[in-house]
Amino acid sequence: MFGRLVSLLREDSVRAISRRYFVSNGFDGALTCIGLVIGAFLTGVTDGVTVVKIGLGAAVGLTTSGVWSVWEIERAEKLAELGRIEDAMLADLSGTAVERDKVAARSINAAASGLGPLVGIVVPLVPFFAAGTVLSMRMATLVSVSLGTGILFTFGAYMGSISDQRWYVAGLRMALAGVAVAVVNLLFGG
Repeated sequence: MFGRLVSLLREDSVRAISRRYFVSNGFDGALTCIGLVIGAFLTGVTDGVTVVKIGLGAAVGLTTSGVWSVWEIERAEKLAELGRIEDAMLADLSGTAVERDKVAARSINAAASGLGPLVGIVVPLVPFFAAGTVLSMRMATLVSVSLGTGILFTFGAYMGSISDQRWYVAGLRMALAGVAVAVVNLLFGG
């Protein structure tokens, strides 16, 4: 089974779909976390652990959404692909390597989809473990927003690099979304 997964990860189509889900849902996770930590700060939350608990609740929700939705989406897509292959071959492919590969690819895509928001939320929450001791809540919020924006920049830079764009421009475009969420929250949330 492990060998099959490694083999599928070498396929451009599996990697491309997984990459899209990871980055798209990671983008959502990072933006959610930025909004969440600024909202916590503006409402006067004084305990970093509380922010972490709220953030982990969001991480559970977005990770579950990412895995479950992609599992169902890719189930339908892979069954449709398998049906088209069966129609072209005039054969039933149940129980074959072709069918097993479709199921394994779906698993890879769903895992990537769930991992994106987990990274996008958990990494920016790290400063709140030090809030109240090493960092003030204000500083933990600033570091968290910086980490979230940095994750967005990294996603953009990576996507830019694989598409032969200027990676730093693509990174800045993605990071701008984090800045926009922070500014809108600060303007209208307080």
